[in-house]
Amino acid sequence: MGSTEPRRGLSTAHTQRVGSDRRREVLDRVIEEAPVALVYNGVPFAVMMATPCDLEDFALGFALSEGIVASPGEFELVEALKTDRGISLQGLIPGERFVALQRRKRSLSGRSGCGLCGIESLEEAVRPTPRVANGPDLDRATIAAGMRRLAQSQPLNAATGGAHAAAFISREHSPVVREDVGRHNALDKLIGALARTPGSPPVAAGFLAITSRASWEIVHKAAHAGMAVIAAISAPTSLAIEAADAAGITLIAFARDDSMNIYTHAARIA
Repeated sequence: MGSTEPRRGLSTAHTQRVGSDRRREVLDRVIEEAPVALVYNGVPFAVMMATPCDLEDFALGFALSEGIVASPGEFELVEALKTDRGISLQGLIPGERFVALQRRKRSLSGRSGCGLCGIESLEEAVRPTPRVANGPDLDRATIAAGMRRLAQSQPLNAATGGAHAAAFISREHSPVVREDVGRHNALDKLIGALARTPGSPPVAAGFLAITSRASWEIVHKAAHAGMAVIAAISAPTSLAIEAADAAGITLIAFARDDSMNIYTHAARIA
């Protein structure tokens, strides 16, 4: 599942490439970005700016990571409706889940995967993070090797330089990698892919690797998916550290080459 060939999500644009001694017209490859609406039982819930590929994974992963449904069996993607304005993902959820969703009174307007724009209250912005079960015991060499595998499994970013990636790394399986213009969207796609693909590695057997900073939203989504170890290439935020500590998640940041900082629950890492 860690393909080296670019998936859909690429577009082209004419550009002038300017160097020290010449200027020339070239056709550049760029990552696609489009409004993607998440609709449940006919009622719009969120609009995210996302890369329009792996949309089935995205629809399921978003529903799971946001706590809209508790299991893949509670969600059905009825239709992905494409128009000249964007894409509408029409999902069906059980009646009791829909009632709970309506109570949340949430209307998202996400730019490049921002999951908090439009939240109506501080209580909604920082919802309680579920606690994860016991995760794997890993060593630093395994983390470092996994981050190198992530770097080698990003076809969209290799083609455009504009994509974030989220990967699930385990010893016994090939990396499962999803890319998107937004880091939160990439993680949602990964969560959906793991949930809907037979033979995917169990989340207790590996760790989440991300190409971005570790924010509260990343930790919150990972906790909903049951991921007990997160390794980020960039920095953590203070709220991400607090959430990871409360959720029982091992949070690693600045995971580059063979060095890393372990902020919470370091006993898992030898």
